[in-house]
Amino acid sequence: MNKKILIIDDDFDMCALLSRFLNKKGYETEVAHNGAKGLAKFNEFHFDIVLCDYRLGDKDGKDVLMKIKEAKPKTIVIIITGYSDIKTAVDVIKMGAFDYITKPLIPDEVINVIEKAVANPVTETAAPAMKPAPATQKKRIYELSLNNEYLIGQDGETAKIYRQIEIVAPTNYSVILYGESGTGKEVIAKTIHEASNRKGRPFVAMDCGTLSKELSGSELFGHVKGAFTGAVTDKEGHFEMANGGTLFLDEVSNLPKDVQASLLRVIQERKYKRVGGTKEMDVDVRIIVASNENLQEAYQRGKFREDLYHRFNEFSINLPALRDRKGDIPLFAQFFLDRTNAELQKNIEGYDEDVLEMFLNYSWPGNLREFRNVVRRAVLLTPDGKINSKVLPWEITQSLILHEVHTNGNASMQSMPANAQHKDVDLKDAAAKAEYETIMSVLKEVNFNKTKAAEILKIDRKTLYNKIKIYESL
Repeated sequence: MNKKILIIDDDFDMCALLSRFLNKKGYETEVAHNGAKGLAKFNEFHFDIVLCDYRLGDKDGKDVLMKIKEAKPKTIVIIITGYSDIKTAVDVIKMGAFDYITKPLIPDEVINVIEKAVANPVTETAAPAMKPAPATQKKRIYELSLNNEYLIGQDGETAKIYRQIEIVAPTNYSVILYGESGTGKEVIAKTIHEASNRKGRPFVAMDCGTLSKELSGSELFGHVKGAFTGAVTDKEGHFEMANGGTLFLDEVSNLPKDVQASLLRVIQERKYKRVGGTKEMDVDVRIIVASNENLQEAYQRGKFREDLYHRFNEFSINLPALRDRKGDIPLFAQFFLDRTNAELQKNIEGYDEDVLEMFLNYSWPGNLREFRNVVRRAVLLTPDGKINSKVLPWEITQSLILHEVHTNGNASMQSMPANAQHKDVDLKDAAAKAEYETIMSVLKEVNFNKTKAAEILKIDRKTLYNKIKIYESL
């Protein structure tokens, strides 16, 4: 028999769309548009699962949850909530909700939560869920990796990545990770390692972009004493340190051609020599490489060896930029907040609603690395309570304005800072408005890279910063 789901939400369109979607997935659905009607239907008919919005016209989700749990404790209740209600969502989980889903709803996430709920039915025979769970059992709003070090995103694009990881991790395939700087390529490499048969053995990372031509070979393969000037002792290389485990080569396209040739030989023969040495050494490593440029295009330009590319290209994963996986932004916001609270021994409660909206509208050119740094800075500057927009960088606080400009095409006078608008617009005001809009447009185009923006605007970086400060103070 198909599972029956009751949807309680005062958004008529969302109810209709969600109902049709779940019907196509084989579930039977009923809809109610307020708490009272929802409880009436629940008491009249049998439902296996209830999807209930937290903010209803006549009640809130907590009241509905309590009534449902009092009547039928085994019913699975999933709360639908906005990003600004995450703390509330955690509270209702303590009261017996199975899980929560954040708006805007992502179909894959909805189905994943429902299937998880069906696979793990509630077994309580009474309603102890009405009592808050012990502090030690507090449910996180995000899932962590196997080593509890990294967050596992839930956006649809992220879910595809983890499905690929599940497939490739148990093998010994070499993997290429593509993605912009800051998208978490090393995190994904570690995740593959932790899910593989090499778990518990060394994971060694090497940034090929920071090494000189002279040092690349030594860092990879090690060297013997006297191999070159400065080689005063024998040194083991990254291959030797990673033996039995996984070697992660970041920005691998930056390796010199002669080092690429040596690397190809090691991969083919599983043997290497230290620089300046004569003894061949056996090695057993899995290689994962990362690049922010397409290696196929790199070898076509003559920058990268074609044969080495084909050795690496047994499996490839493309990591989306943070701006393309916005469903993960609230989760990372809370994850970075929790980590920074622990680091600084603070207890910042969360974010103002407009801050989360700014996070969602900002393009995050530095991806997760930039996001983490923004949160760490904000926590440091916030004495207590919630993080507000005053402690955020200028480019993020302007993100809503830029989003409006980008959406509406030609910017209007409304895109100027509020205090910069005047009823009587003279030539000076018009010039300032035009300059402001030009700067905003260029910054948006280059993902807030101020160096590139200054080049395009044909001004120096210092001048650009000064103009930004002027507009920020208006």
